[in-house]
Amino acid sequence: MGMPTPAGGETGELAQAVGRVFETTLGLQAGIGGEDLPACPDLMTAAVYLSGKHRGAVLIHCLPPQACAFAGRFLSSAPPHSVDDEVFDILGELTNMVAGNLPCALLPGTVLSVPSVFEGPAAKLRVCGSHGADRTAFRTPSGPFWVTMVATGESTRKA
Repeated sequence: MGMPTPAGGETGELAQAVGRVFETTLGLQAGIGGEDLPACPDLMTAAVYLSGKHRGAVLIHCLPPQACAFAGRFLSSAPPHSVDDEVFDILGELTNMVAGNLPCALLPGTVLSVPSVFEGPAAKLRVCGSHGADRTAFRTPSGPFWVTMVATGESTRKA
């Protein structure tokens, strides 16, 4: 069974999951809307891969200053001046929390991977076997970010 993408009513479910995570962990309101994902060489992307009943990935993309702002809010401290290991870890954890909130509503019977985070244009990331992706722009008072859900097709594992 393919992973549902946030088309139609599922966009609301994704927005609720993202909103819960950002409100609870960062004290930020996150709403749908904003510009397209920029093509810039220092874009940061965190990915959590899904297996089990549904297969695919959940990705969060943001620019380094936004990742640093998220890290500062997560730690209740001043944001770091540049991306460091802590910023990578926090962006990965935010993605893990968003993905972890999705199985309840959208992805029952799904297992999450450990997050991975990298810098560079998102176009360089290829989730092998993907047959669909849906990207949603979000905005917060401190800036934009994007969430992509990627579906990879039928699972070979019985739920």
